[in-house]
Amino acid sequence: MTVPAIDADFLLRLDEIIAAHKGREGPLLPILHDIQAEWGHVPEAAQPVIAEALGMTRAEVHGVVSFYHDFRDHPHGRHVLRLCRAEACQSMGAEALADEVRAALGIDWHETTPDGRLTLEPVFCLGLCACAPSAQMGDRLLGRADLAKVQKLVAEAGA
Repeated sequence: MTVPAIDADFLLRLDEIIAAHKGREGPLLPILHDIQAEWGHVPEAAQPVIAEALGMTRAEVHGVVSFYHDFRDHPHGRHVLRLCRAEACQSMGAEALADEVRAALGIDWHETTPDGRLTLEPVFCLGLCACAPSAQMGDRLLGRADLAKVQKLVAEAGA
């Protein structure tokens, strides 16, 4: 997805999303989820608008966006490959796997391939501790991951 133009249409859609949740208790997370669903990330330009509408500081909104690993402040690739970084996976070779995957893809954590097809993200536990190391692409989980299995997962996703 591309970065939305900060224009009247962007602001109108942003206002609609905020208005849909403003009356709820704890509206920030549902607003952020809807914004990310709309644009694929939470644009930096949206953060002060959200803050003002909710009576928060921009730093508070940014803190939530940056704290939760599912929120992005920049566009991501069409596919997101997540590699587990938790202790069980680390004990089973996740660090070496991550090095191999980063080298094979030519990108680092939080980066997207030049063609925009794939973003690489670290995640702390996919719940496959008994099958470490693990990876995830979309809804597909991969246990006992190695470079060949990850490359196959990426190829099958068309990334």
